[in-house]
Amino acid sequence: MDGSDRLAGGFEEHRSRLRAVAYRMLGSLAEADDAVQDAWERVNRAGAGDVDNLEAWLTTVVARVCLNALRARNTHPQEPLDTYIPDPIVSPPGGPDPEEEVLLADSVGLALQIVIDTLGPAERLAFVLHDMFHLSFDEIAAMVGRSPEATRQLASRARRRIKGAEVHTPEPDLARQRAVVDAFFAAGRAGDFDTLVALLDPDVLARADFSPSRPSASGMIRGAGAVARQARLGANAAAIIHPVLVNGAAGVIITLEGQPLALMGFTVADGRIVEVDVIADPDRIARLTPPALSAPSSLPRTE
Repeated sequence: MDGSDRLAGGFEEHRSRLRAVAYRMLGSLAEADDAVQDAWERVNRAGAGDVDNLEAWLTTVVARVCLNALRARNTHPQEPLDTYIPDPIVSPPGGPDPEEEVLLADSVGLALQIVIDTLGPAERLAFVLHDMFHLSFDEIAAMVGRSPEATRQLASRARRRIKGAEVHTPEPDLARQRAVVDAFFAAGRAGDFDTLVALLDPDVLARADFSPSRPSASGMIRGAGAVARQARLGANAAAIIHPVLVNGAAGVIITLEGQPLALMGFTVADGRIVEVDVIADPDRIARLTPPALSAPSSLPRTE
């Protein structure tokens, strides 16, 4: 086996981890795949040479590619961050496949990924690589062009912002999460406003992303009463609710006449829903949901 074959084999061995790094950095599965491919083209041209720690070196290359992509986003801003929901990992209710398990290994729920997406490029790099993937500040400093101490401060600032965003720790029992979500949909279809309110945290946040082409439809609603009213009005008896996992937590795909209509992720804590995230962008739904929809389980329609 020559050097290029060894490099290719090593890259494939670490591909899942590299994709996980890129996903945490970029919040987009498609962009993560592009970043990993870009990284491979770079390392293939450069060769591994006398690299001692191939995994760390490949992680550095992928991180640099992601940092460049994040900086390019800042020069060409797209959708406002408060209405954009990063790509979630959507899995059948029975659990993720082995590759998805690597992406979810850090137990980062969708709510935390949304906050990570609001961090500046350098802050995000420092936080993701140090706190999630355990690189040293010396290694990260070289990527952002700062001293190790300044890089440590970047990660510290990111942690303060995440703490300030009050990201809730989800209920650890998935069955309990699912019971609350199922009750939420049953109450919505029954038009039971009081039960909806009881299932929602008083300060619940609902975020909807309908794509940049429909900015007026995207937005946020806060408060149990407002979210309950929206859930009651939006209930459709003809829709089919398919239970799935969204970043490892209870979620659903809603289909109408066989077509995916919305993807919803829920954060359940202390027996109540504290956050609802809805993706209703047809292009993203078509890309994210097919594997999970192939699972046989779905909730029956109630008339």
